Amino acid sequence: MHLKASRLSYRVKIAPVPGAPVDVLKRVRLFADLDPNEIEQIALLFKERSFPRGETIIKEGSGGAAFYVIETGEVTVTIGGEPRATLGPGDYFGEIALIDEGARIASIIADTDLHVYGLTLWEFRPLVEANGVIGWKLLQTLAKELRDAEHLLGSR
Repeated sequence: MHLKASRLSYRVKIAPVPGAPVDVLKRVRLFADLDPNEIEQIALLFKERSFPRGETIIKEGSGGAAFYVIETGEVTVTIGGEPRATLGPGDYFGEIALIDEGARIASIIADTDLHVYGLTLWEFRPLVEANGVIGWKLLQTLAKELRDAEHLLGSR
């Protein structure tokens, strides 16, 4: 009996990796000193969310516990009811809430239907608690931010 070898041709469909795009997270100032592997660990924690046009995602003065990266759509940032900025794909908001759970300094309203990646404090905290290196790098980044803010205030 003679068997003829044949080539099998098939395509493998790879499922998309869950989480936020790593390239976007590299631009987030809070994550600036993290290496690619550390950013990837954080990216995997993000969940996809959608908000309809007109919805208030964050209300100024409310408690904060979530950080968002915009995939598609636009939002308006207001402070005291005054528009301050428009954010779109690749932009982010709420990153400091991952650390301090403090009151929001601005409101964020969806100008269009919005698709985002969101990360909550209770998803983020266990990673930081279990990984001292990430925690230390975040502290260093926050210290730099504080030093820069104090320098700006001192130069006025």
